[in-house]
Amino acid sequence: MAASAAKGAVALRTSIGRPVAFVRKIPWTAASSELREHFAQFGHIRKCTVPFDKETGFHKGMGWVQFSSEEELQNAIQQENHIIDGVKCFELYPNSRGQ
Repeated sequence: MAASAAKGAVALRTSIGRPVAFVRKIPWTAASSELREHFAQFGHIRKCTVPFDKETGFHKGMGWVQFSSEEELQNAIQQENHIIDGVKCFELYPNSRGQ
């Protein structure tokens, strides 16, 4: 994601008042518990959501992680590599939808 777009997303997300990150490319072997465990190294996780497909029973490869503070969210975003179950997750950025 371009730096200017990321800054815009941060500003929009901050105005919503929820430190939430959107994570893509979550490996199919991982569940919300693995996502929560990984991101707990950056701070307290208030909520971790990984939506599942009702037809297949597998998750959709994306999710949201809500931190307790903006600082914790920024710490997670600054980390370049997020490896979960041996797979690098991509495009961790502030969620602009306010999940």
